[in-house]
Amino acid sequence: MTIAMPAVDPKQRFSNRVEDYVRYRPGYPRAILDVLRDECGLTPESVVTDIGSGTGLFAELFLENGNVVYGVEPNAAMRDAGEQQLEKHRHFCSVAGSAEATTLADASVDFVVAGQAFHWFDRAAARREFARILKPQGWVALVWNERAVGATPFMTEYERLLQRHGTGYSTIQHVYSEQAELEDFYGSGEVRTREFENQQHVDWEGLRGRLMSASYAPRPGDPKHEPMIRDLERLFAAHQSGGRVMILYRARIYWGRLGPSAGRKGG
Repeated sequence: MTIAMPAVDPKQRFSNRVEDYVRYRPGYPRAILDVLRDECGLTPESVVTDIGSGTGLFAELFLENGNVVYGVEPNAAMRDAGEQQLEKHRHFCSVAGSAEATTLADASVDFVVAGQAFHWFDRAAARREFARILKPQGWVALVWNERAVGATPFMTEYERLLQRHGTGYSTIQHVYSEQAELEDFYGSGEVRTREFENQQHVDWEGLRGRLMSASYAPRPGDPKHEPMIRDLERLFAAHQSGGRVMILYRARIYWGRLGPSAGRKGG
């Protein structure tokens, strides 16, 4: 599937949304660690690189497991925020690099992981880079928190709001990789997947901040911003219980080794 990506450089999409991203994006279920332990032999001694590590949400899961984590992030503002968020973890190493050029040494990591980021990569170049930095028999694990569209009346209406007001949303909502694309990326290596429920229970400020952390949400000053916020207020008032609404996600993980015939298609 060929996707026409937005004109904005993906590496800079979130530069003006860092604060909202830090405060309002969901974390990742700890069950992801269980999968990687059981299926891939993850231990606290495994060396992990988190590609597109951003503000550190995914990296923190591995740091709390005791892993050395190289957080590779091309966006300076996001990288700075990640360094601040994770400064208490002595095993975190911040790297100014990208999926296509990590700057890491050959055969230096046991796991390449990416949370909410792989769909922005140049797949062919990233695949070559991952193969270079992985140790023999290393693993690639890709994770997304995907909104459970249609799971509840609130989630249905929230999706309609995004379609109505989001800038380029109809394009961006299709950039997440499909199973066939991932199978091509992994090549002859077997790719497996599992799904977990993930939730956020947010008040009004949390809902507004979560929306504004998205790259397609019009910023203040954009003529679409105020109408979007008014509709969001109405949506919150209609569905809140005890001053909160639930944002429901499906956290999906893909994992596998890269096979020798992978990387046939570009990004």
